[in-house]
Amino acid sequence: MYSHFRIALKYLRYFFTASNGRGHGVHSPFVFDFITKVMNDHRHYYCYDDIENLRSEMRLDKTLLTIEDFGAGSIISQKKQRTIAAIVQSALKTKKFAQLMFRMVNFYQPKTIIELGTSLGITAAYLASAKQDAIVITMEGSESIAAIAKKNFKELGLNNIRTIKGNFNDTLPGVLTQIQTADFVFLDGNHRKEPTLKYFEQLLGKADEHSIFIFDDIHWSEEMETAWKIIQQQENVTLTLDLFFIGIVFFRKGQKEKQHFIIRF
Repeated sequence: MYSHFRIALKYLRYFFTASNGRGHGVHSPFVFDFITKVMNDHRHYYCYDDIENLRSEMRLDKTLLTIEDFGAGSIISQKKQRTIAAIVQSALKTKKFAQLMFRMVNFYQPKTIIELGTSLGITAAYLASAKQDAIVITMEGSESIAAIAKKNFKELGLNNIRTIKGNFNDTLPGVLTQIQTADFVFLDGNHRKEPTLKYFEQLLGKADEHSIFIFDDIHWSEEMETAWKIIQQQENVTLTLDLFFIGIVFFRKGQKEKQHFIIRF
């Protein structure tokens, strides 16, 4: 992981060099629509309050969980103890980005949604709320965290979420045999180069030209930046959007050449 200072410097460079986030000067109609109709959709949707109230409640929850961490910076299956409040503070996607993903699902209407890295379930709740007839398969390595997420889904009345517990190395292949296409994927469960690329390659087998893949923390470390560059160069990838904290991948056919945009958000 880069130091906080280095990430801050990278963010400043991104902020002052990225497209302005209003669509001015963007010559791709598809990207212009994304910016104006999705990214800058400022409507307050019906589920926002319920999900954010739940986040606020968990921010005060001092319940101690014993968790297994399979991601970057950990020893496989090393057990740690953290409070729910601490997990909310450090591991959940912010409201800004979780609600952006809600709007993406609402706009593009994917039927099968896969999330690698449930955590406490806030992002999965947004994804499931955006299209309640979609199937949301969310995967979590830690059993204790997955249990809290399932409790949260029940509290929110979300019945279209399947929670898969276990190491992604073991669980992802089985999930992929049960679906036809991976229409919308959010990879947030492992911030290392090799696992990220491995899961990407596995999921590619279920992608089509309408699929959307989102990668979390693409500038979190040198490893993740390298993985992001490799993903951009993959043959089937025709369009990517760098919003600094997430990278978005499209597989649209019919483009003569790859397009990569850095957009301020």
